[in-house]
Formats: sequence, structure tokens, C-alpha cells
Amino acid sequence: MTAPTLLLVGCGKMGGALMRGWVNSPNPPRLFILDRKLQDAPAGSTVFRTPEEITTDVTPDIIVLAVKPAGAETVLKALRQSLGARMDKTALLSVMAGKNCEKLAEWCGRADMPIIRTMPNTPSSVGAGSTGLYASPHVSREQKELAIRLMEQVGTVVPVPHEEDLRSVIAIAGSAPAYVFLLAELLEKAGQDLGLEQQAARTLVRSMIYGVGKMLHELPDDAETLRRNVTSPNGTTAAALNVFMAEENWPRLIPLAAEAAIKRSRELDD
Repeated sequence: MTAPTLLLVGCGKMGGALMRGWVNSPNPPRLFILDRKLQDAPAGSTVFRTPEEITTDVTPDIIVLAVKPAGAETVLKALRQSLGARMDKTALLSVMAGKNCEKLAEWCGRADMPIIRTMPNTPSSVGAGSTGLYASPHVSREQKELAIRLMEQVGTVVPVPHEEDLRSVIAIAGSAPAYVFLLAELLEKAGQDLGLEQQAARTLVRSMIYGVGKMLHELPDDAETLRRNVTSPNGTTAAALNVFMAEENWPRLIPLAAEAAIKRSRELDD
């Protein structure tokens, strides 16, 4: 399979995670990067500091937009000026939590611009990402398949039929690594408060989360069944779960957290 040509715009936390995942994948793309501050570019890539520096030989198959939503309009309009007609030969793949397809196409200067919106997460940097993907009606089958292949190089891809579905993806996958990191952080602290040395608590918590993730990934049982299987009636796990599952705790807090993420994603569209 011929490696696609990508122009990665922005190498912050998410863009950098994708960059590392792609360059370490079995079939890395031909990578051009637009970023003002990137210091350690991967071998074989080309870095431009401004859109005006992009050379005439760069015709990307896909432009990957990984900047903050507030900077998207400026950079897309500058790319339209720099790339000119080459912009009509590419698709735009956005990894931003905000800005819908209609707005992105407007900034690209082309109403029928093929727009693919994705919601990846930072485990993409180690090839274990979770990505929701929506392709606008102007995206060709080939462009959609290429986008899916690219995101599959850094993890699991779940196409969704409606753009609005991406808000749910943000809440339960895009932002969710931070929820799990918070759980690890709090468990490590609890372990230390209970008398474990810091390194012992950290090792136990990280190993436990890895093992649980491996079970969820490899076993056919649903999460509820796995939870019940490790919970002996009236045992220590049951006692702890009684705290977590009290109506005012996790059953209430998880939906509230998801709604907060969705609410913020709507604000970022404005």
C-alpha cells in the first residue's frame, strides 16, 4: 500500500500524540508538519513554521487539523492562500473538539470541501487510541477509507453516522483517559495514606489498570459481568463498591461528567 501524504497542522498534545503514533506505525505516512514551535521532528518529516513556507511540491492527500479551535479559522484561511488549487485535491481531517463541518468548509473557502471530523484520544501515541469518525457527504469513499486506515494505525476507529454523535464520543472516549488517570492518581494517594510506599502504590495501581484493560479488550464478557465475577457477596470488593455505587456517587457523577463535556463541546462550536 502506497503511503499517503499528510500535512499535520499543529503538534500540541493531540497532534503530537498522532505524530508519534504514525511514525511508529507499520506503514508510516509521508509527513509534512506545520508548527511554529516543534523542536524534535521525526526523521524523514519536513517541518514548516508558517503556511507561507509550504513548498510547491507539497500536495497532501489529507490535511490533519490539530490546532486549538480558536486558531482554526486563521490557519485554514492561510492554508487556502498558500496551497491555492492544491487545496481542492485534498480532504481535511479535524481532530478538534469544536467547529462543525459547515464552519470548517467555509474557512477552507470551499462549500463542498471534504471534511472528516474525528475525536481521537491521547493513547493514540502508543497505538492504543479510541477514535470516533464522521465523514461529511462531500467525502469520497476513498478519502473516508484512507482516514479510517490512518486512524487505525494509532488505535481503534468507530465511524458514526451523524456529526452530533461526536459529542458523545468526546464524553466517553475523547476526554475519558483523563478520568482513568484521575482514578489512578486517587488510588495511588489512597494507597500511600494507607501505609504503602509511593513506588509500591504506583506499581500496583498501574499494573491493575493495565490488567483490567486487557481483560475488557480480550474477554467476551461485558463490563457488568466482569464486575460481578470479581465481587464476592459481602466481601471486601462489595464493601468498596457499595460506596462507589451509592446513588449520589458514581451513578450520578458519571452522567454529570459526560454532560459537562458535551456542554463544553457545544460552547467550542461558537
